[in-house]
Amino acid sequence: MSFTSTIKSELCRLELSRGCCSRAELAALIVTNGNLSLLGRGGVSLNIVTDHAYIARRLYKLLKQEFGLAPAILARKKTRLRKNICYLVKITDPRQAKRVVGQLGIIDPTKGIRSGDISEYTGNQCCRRAYLRGCFLAGGSVSNPETNGYHLEIATELPFHAENIRKLLARQNIKGGIVSRKRQHVVYVKDSEQIALLLSTIGSNQGRLRFENSRILKDLRNQVNRLVNCETANVTKTVNAAQRQVAAIRRLAAVRGLESLNPGLREIARLRLEHQAATLDELGQLANPPLSKSAVNYRLRRLQQLADQGRPREREE
Repeated sequence: MSFTSTIKSELCRLELSRGCCSRAELAALIVTNGNLSLLGRGGVSLNIVTDHAYIARRLYKLLKQEFGLAPAILARKKTRLRKNICYLVKITDPRQAKRVVGQLGIIDPTKGIRSGDISEYTGNQCCRRAYLRGCFLAGGSVSNPETNGYHLEIATELPFHAENIRKLLARQNIKGGIVSRKRQHVVYVKDSEQIALLLSTIGSNQGRLRFENSRILKDLRNQVNRLVNCETANVTKTVNAAQRQVAAIRRLAAVRGLESLNPGLREIARLRLEHQAATLDELGQLANPPLSKSAVNYRLRRLQQLADQGRPREREE
Protein backbone atom coordinates (compact mmCIF):
# COMPACT_ATOMS: atom_id res chain seq x y z
CA MET A 1 0.00 0.00 0.00
CA SER A 2 1.34 3.43 -0.95
CA PHE A 3 1.95 6.19 1.58
CA THR A 4 -1.09 8.10 0.29
CA SER A 5 -3.30 5.01 0.51
CA THR A 6 -2.16 4.36 4.08
CA ILE A 7 -3.14 7.87 5.13
CA LYS A 8 -6.50 7.74 3.35
CA SER A 9 -7.23 4.37 4.92
CA GLU A 10 -6.55 5.85 8.36
CA LEU A 11 -8.83 8.83 7.65
CA CYS A 12 -11.64 6.53 6.56
CA ARG A 13 -11.42 4.71 9.90
CA LEU A 14 -12.12 7.90 11.83
CA GLU A 15 -15.41 7.90 13.68
CA LEU A 16 -18.22 9.73 11.88
CA SER A 17 -19.70 12.58 13.87
CA ARG A 18 -23.23 13.64 13.09
CA GLY A 19 -24.07 17.15 11.97
CA CYS A 20 -21.93 19.91 10.51
CA CYS A 21 -18.60 18.06 10.31
CA SER A 22 -20.01 15.03 8.50
CA ARG A 23 -21.81 17.30 6.05
CA ALA A 24 -18.66 19.33 5.49
CA GLU A 25 -16.66 16.20 4.66
CA LEU A 26 -19.43 14.87 2.43
CA ALA A 27 -19.77 18.20 0.61
CA ALA A 28 -16.02 18.28 -0.06
CA LEU A 29 -16.06 14.71 -1.40
CA ILE A 30 -18.92 15.50 -3.77
CA VAL A 31 -17.62 18.89 -4.92
CA THR A 32 -14.17 17.43 -5.65
CA ASN A 33 -15.14 14.15 -7.31
CA GLY A 34 -18.90 14.25 -7.89
CA ASN A 35 -21.04 15.08 -10.89
CA LEU A 36 -24.67 15.21 -11.88
CA SER A 37 -25.68 13.08 -14.86
CA LEU A 38 -28.78 13.98 -16.87
CA LEU A 39 -31.49 11.36 -17.04
CA GLY A 40 -34.64 11.28 -19.09
CA ARG A 41 -37.37 13.92 -18.57
CA GLY A 42 -34.99 16.37 -16.90
CA GLY A 43 -33.98 14.08 -14.05
CA VAL A 44 -30.45 13.80 -12.67
CA SER A 45 -28.38 11.22 -10.83
CA LEU A 46 -25.53 11.94 -8.44
CA ASN A 47 -22.25 10.11 -9.15
CA ILE A 48 -19.07 10.13 -7.05
CA VAL A 49 -16.03 8.24 -8.34
CA THR A 50 -13.12 7.02 -6.20
CA ASP A 51 -10.17 4.66 -6.63
CA HIS A 52 -10.47 3.20 -3.14
CA ALA A 53 -13.06 0.82 -1.71
CA TYR A 54 -12.73 2.26 1.79
CA ILE A 55 -13.57 5.77 0.52
CA ALA A 56 -16.62 4.33 -1.25
CA ARG A 57 -17.69 2.71 2.04
CA ARG A 58 -17.23 6.02 3.88
CA LEU A 59 -19.35 7.81 1.28
CA TYR A 60 -22.03 5.18 1.73
CA LYS A 61 -21.97 5.64 5.51
CA LEU A 62 -22.06 9.45 5.25
CA LEU A 63 -25.03 9.43 2.86
CA LYS A 64 -26.88 6.88 4.97
CA GLN A 65 -26.18 8.74 8.22
CA GLU A 66 -27.03 12.25 7.02
CA PHE A 67 -29.79 11.54 4.49
CA GLY A 68 -30.99 8.01 5.22
CA LEU A 69 -30.00 6.88 1.72
CA ALA A 70 -28.48 3.62 0.55
CA PRO A 71 -26.61 4.55 -2.64
CA ALA A 72 -25.51 1.92 -5.13
CA ILE A 73 -21.79 1.10 -5.27
CA LEU A 74 -20.48 -0.15 -8.58
CA ALA A 75 -16.96 -1.44 -9.29
CA ARG A 76 -15.54 -1.11 -12.77
CA LYS A 77 -12.19 -1.34 -14.50
CA LYS A 78 -10.57 1.80 -15.76
CA THR A 79 -10.45 2.11 -19.51
CA ARG A 80 -6.77 3.11 -19.65
CA LEU A 81 -5.41 1.01 -16.82
CA ARG A 82 -7.19 -2.30 -17.12
CA LYS A 83 -5.71 -3.74 -13.95
CA ASN A 84 -7.05 -0.89 -11.78
CA ILE A 85 -10.59 -0.76 -10.45
CA CYS A 86 -12.51 2.37 -9.59
CA TYR A 87 -15.70 2.60 -7.57
CA LEU A 88 -18.83 4.56 -8.41
CA VAL A 89 -21.15 5.66 -5.62
CA LYS A 90 -24.44 6.48 -7.33
CA ILE A 91 -27.78 7.96 -6.30
CA THR A 92 -30.14 7.22 -9.16
CA ASP A 93 -33.32 8.72 -7.71
CA PRO A 94 -33.48 12.29 -9.14
CA ARG A 95 -35.39 13.65 -6.14
CA GLN A 96 -32.89 12.21 -3.68
CA ALA A 97 -29.92 13.43 -5.73
CA LYS A 98 -31.33 16.98 -5.81
CA ARG A 99 -32.12 16.81 -2.10
CA VAL A 100 -28.53 15.84 -1.22
CA VAL A 101 -26.80 18.55 -3.25
CA GLY A 102 -29.46 21.08 -2.31
CA GLN A 103 -29.22 20.55 1.45
CA LEU A 104 -25.42 20.47 1.28
CA GLY A 105 -25.53 23.85 -0.46
CA ILE A 106 -23.26 22.85 -3.32
CA ILE A 107 -25.54 23.76 -6.26
CA ASP A 108 -24.65 26.75 -8.38
CA PRO A 109 -27.05 27.54 -11.25
CA THR A 110 -24.17 28.54 -13.51
CA LYS A 111 -21.71 25.83 -12.49
CA GLY A 112 -23.94 22.87 -11.74
CA ILE A 113 -22.86 20.81 -8.78
CA ARG A 114 -19.59 22.66 -8.22
CA SER A 115 -20.59 25.62 -6.04
CA GLY A 116 -17.97 28.25 -5.29
CA ASP A 117 -19.59 29.17 -1.96
CA ILE A 118 -18.35 27.07 0.95
CA SER A 119 -18.88 29.68 3.68
CA GLU A 120 -21.25 27.28 5.45
CA TYR A 121 -18.29 24.98 6.18
CA THR A 122 -15.62 27.53 7.12
CA GLY A 123 -17.08 29.08 10.25
CA ASN A 124 -15.98 26.44 12.74
CA GLN A 125 -12.52 24.90 13.09
CA CYS A 126 -13.96 21.38 13.13
CA CYS A 127 -15.81 22.00 9.85
CA ARG A 128 -12.74 23.40 8.14
CA ARG A 129 -10.77 20.33 9.17
CA ALA A 130 -13.55 18.03 7.95
CA TYR A 131 -13.86 19.87 4.62
CA LEU A 132 -10.09 19.63 4.02
CA ARG A 133 -10.25 15.94 4.94
CA GLY A 134 -12.94 15.37 2.33
CA CYS A 135 -10.91 17.25 -0.30
CA PHE A 136 -7.83 15.14 0.45
CA LEU A 137 -9.79 11.89 0.35
CA ALA A 138 -11.28 12.83 -3.00
CA GLY A 139 -8.25 14.29 -4.79
CA GLY A 140 -5.22 14.30 -2.52
CA SER A 141 -1.86 12.60 -2.58
CA VAL A 142 1.36 12.89 -0.59
CA SER A 143 4.84 11.70 -1.53
CA ASN A 144 6.58 9.11 0.60
CA PRO A 145 9.32 11.08 2.42
CA GLU A 146 11.49 7.96 2.60
CA THR A 147 11.93 7.77 -1.17
CA ASN A 148 10.85 11.14 -2.60
CA GLY A 149 10.87 14.81 -1.82
CA TYR A 150 8.30 16.56 0.35
CA HIS A 151 5.12 17.15 -1.65
CA LEU A 152 1.41 17.08 -0.85
CA GLU A 153 -1.26 18.04 -3.33
CA ILE A 154 -5.04 18.15 -3.79
CA ALA A 155 -6.34 18.10 -7.36
CA THR A 156 -9.67 19.49 -8.51
CA GLU A 157 -11.15 20.27 -11.90
CA LEU A 158 -12.20 23.91 -11.48
CA PRO A 159 -10.05 26.88 -10.43
CA PHE A 160 -12.51 28.41 -7.94
CA HIS A 161 -12.52 25.20 -5.89
CA ALA A 162 -8.70 25.13 -5.86
CA GLU A 163 -8.73 28.72 -4.62
CA ASN A 164 -11.21 27.79 -1.87
CA ILE A 165 -8.89 25.00 -0.73
CA ARG A 166 -5.88 27.32 -0.76
CA LYS A 167 -7.78 29.86 1.38
CA LEU A 168 -8.82 27.14 3.84
CA LEU A 169 -5.18 26.06 4.13
CA ALA A 170 -4.17 29.68 4.78
CA ARG A 171 -6.68 29.86 7.65
CA GLN A 172 -4.86 26.88 9.15
CA ASN A 173 -1.50 28.71 8.74
CA ILE A 174 -0.51 26.43 5.88
CA LYS A 175 0.92 28.06 2.78
CA GLY A 176 -0.20 26.42 -0.45
CA GLY A 177 0.32 27.19 -4.11
CA ILE A 178 -1.80 26.45 -7.18
CA VAL A 179 -0.59 25.05 -10.49
CA SER A 180 -2.55 23.95 -13.56
CA ARG A 181 -1.88 20.43 -14.82
CA LYS A 182 -3.72 19.24 -17.93
CA ARG A 183 -7.41 19.67 -17.06
CA GLN A 184 -6.87 19.93 -13.32
CA HIS A 185 -5.94 22.66 -10.88
CA VAL A 186 -3.62 21.38 -8.17
CA VAL A 187 -3.16 22.90 -4.73
CA TYR A 188 0.25 21.89 -3.42
CA VAL A 189 2.30 22.18 -0.23
CA LYS A 190 6.08 21.71 -0.33
CA ASP A 191 7.29 22.55 3.17
CA SER A 192 7.79 19.41 5.26
CA GLU A 193 6.65 20.98 8.54
CA GLN A 194 3.48 22.32 6.94
CA ILE A 195 2.74 18.95 5.33
CA ALA A 196 3.01 17.39 8.78
CA LEU A 197 0.67 20.08 10.17
CA LEU A 198 -1.86 19.44 7.40
CA LEU A 199 -1.84 15.69 8.05
CA SER A 200 -2.68 16.21 11.69
CA THR A 201 -5.24 18.90 10.77
CA ILE A 202 -7.26 16.46 8.68
CA GLY A 203 -6.99 13.79 11.39
CA SER A 204 -4.11 11.58 10.23
CA ASN A 205 -2.09 11.42 13.44
CA GLN A 206 -0.48 8.08 12.61
CA GLY A 207 0.33 9.37 9.15
CA ARG A 208 1.98 12.43 10.65
CA LEU A 209 4.06 10.29 13.03
CA ARG A 210 5.20 8.11 10.14
CA PHE A 211 5.92 11.20 8.04
CA GLU A 212 7.88 12.85 10.86
CA ASN A 213 9.89 9.68 11.57
CA SER A 214 10.77 9.32 7.90
CA ARG A 215 11.67 13.00 7.69
CA ILE A 216 13.95 12.80 10.73
CA LEU A 217 15.69 9.68 9.43
CA LYS A 218 16.08 11.24 5.99
CA ASP A 219 17.48 14.49 7.41
CA LEU A 220 19.84 12.52 9.67
CA ARG A 221 20.99 10.38 6.75
CA ASN A 222 21.59 13.49 4.64
CA GLN A 223 23.52 15.14 7.47
CA VAL A 224 25.71 12.05 7.90
CA ASN A 225 26.34 11.95 4.15
CA ARG A 226 27.33 15.61 4.16
CA LEU A 227 29.73 15.06 7.06
CA VAL A 228 31.24 11.98 5.41
CA ASN A 229 31.63 13.82 2.11
CA CYS A 230 33.20 16.79 3.87
CA GLU A 231 35.58 14.55 5.82
CA THR A 232 36.49 12.63 2.67
CA ALA A 233 37.18 15.88 0.85
CA ASN A 234 39.36 17.10 3.70
CA VAL A 235 41.32 13.83 3.82
CA THR A 236 41.80 13.91 0.05
CA LYS A 237 42.97 17.51 0.23
CA THR A 238 45.42 16.67 3.02
CA VAL A 239 46.81 13.63 1.18
CA ASN A 240 47.25 15.56 -2.08
CA ALA A 241 48.99 18.42 -0.28
CA ALA A 242 51.28 15.99 1.54
CA GLN A 243 52.21 14.29 -1.76
CA ARG A 244 53.09 17.64 -3.30
CA GLN A 245 55.20 18.52 -0.28
CA VAL A 246 57.06 15.19 -0.37
CA ALA A 247 57.74 15.60 -4.08
CA ALA A 248 59.09 19.13 -3.51
CA ILE A 249 61.35 18.00 -0.66
CA ARG A 250 62.76 15.18 -2.78
CA ARG A 251 63.50 17.62 -5.60
CA LEU A 252 65.37 19.81 -3.15
CA ALA A 253 67.31 16.83 -1.83
CA ALA A 254 68.25 15.76 -5.38
CA VAL A 255 69.43 19.24 -6.45
CA ARG A 256 71.38 20.50 -3.44
CA GLY A 257 70.69 18.22 -0.52
CA LEU A 258 68.73 19.04 2.59
CA GLU A 259 71.88 19.96 4.55
CA SER A 260 71.95 23.33 2.76
CA LEU A 261 68.68 24.29 4.49
CA ASN A 262 68.49 25.98 7.85
CA PRO A 263 67.73 23.71 10.86
CA GLY A 264 64.04 24.66 11.00
CA LEU A 265 63.34 23.84 7.36
CA ARG A 266 65.54 20.77 7.51
CA GLU A 267 63.64 19.38 10.50
CA ILE A 268 60.24 19.87 8.86
CA ALA A 269 61.52 18.32 5.62
CA ARG A 270 62.76 15.27 7.53
CA LEU A 271 59.49 14.92 9.46
CA ARG A 272 57.40 15.18 6.31
CA LEU A 273 59.44 12.48 4.56
CA GLU A 274 59.15 10.19 7.60
CA HIS A 275 55.43 10.87 8.22
CA GLN A 276 53.83 11.37 4.84
CA ALA A 277 50.24 10.81 6.04
CA ALA A 278 50.53 13.11 9.08
CA THR A 279 48.49 16.31 9.36
CA LEU A 280 50.06 19.70 10.02
CA ASP A 281 49.04 19.49 13.67
CA GLU A 282 50.67 16.07 14.01
CA LEU A 283 53.88 17.28 12.36
CA GLY A 284 53.95 20.22 14.75
CA GLN A 285 53.71 17.88 17.75
CA LEU A 286 56.59 15.78 16.40
CA ALA A 287 58.89 18.79 16.09
CA ASN A 288 61.38 19.71 18.83
CA PRO A 289 60.28 22.07 20.26
CA PRO A 290 56.64 21.59 19.18
CA LEU A 291 55.38 23.99 16.52
CA SER A 292 51.98 25.48 15.80
CA LYS A 293 50.01 24.49 12.73
CA SER A 294 50.65 27.87 11.11
CA ALA A 295 54.41 27.57 11.70
CA VAL A 296 54.49 24.11 10.09
CA ASN A 297 52.42 25.35 7.17
CA TYR A 298 54.75 28.33 6.64
CA ARG A 299 57.87 26.13 6.55
CA LEU A 300 56.31 23.65 4.16
CA ARG A 301 55.28 26.48 1.85
CA ARG A 302 58.86 27.79 1.94
CA LEU A 303 60.13 24.36 0.98
CA GLN A 304 57.64 24.29 -1.92
CA GLN A 305 58.77 27.74 -3.06
CA LEU A 306 62.44 26.74 -2.94
CA ALA A 307 61.70 23.59 -4.95
CA ASP A 308 59.79 25.61 -7.55
CA GLN A 309 62.72 28.01 -7.91
CA GLY A 310 64.99 25.13 -8.86
CA ARG A 311 67.60 25.81 -6.17
CA PRO A 312 67.42 26.40 -2.43
CA ARG A 313 68.43 29.66 -0.89
CA GLU A 314 70.98 29.37 1.82
CA ARG A 315 69.80 29.76 5.39
CA GLU A 316 66.19 30.54 4.50
CA GLU A 317 63.98 31.22 7.53
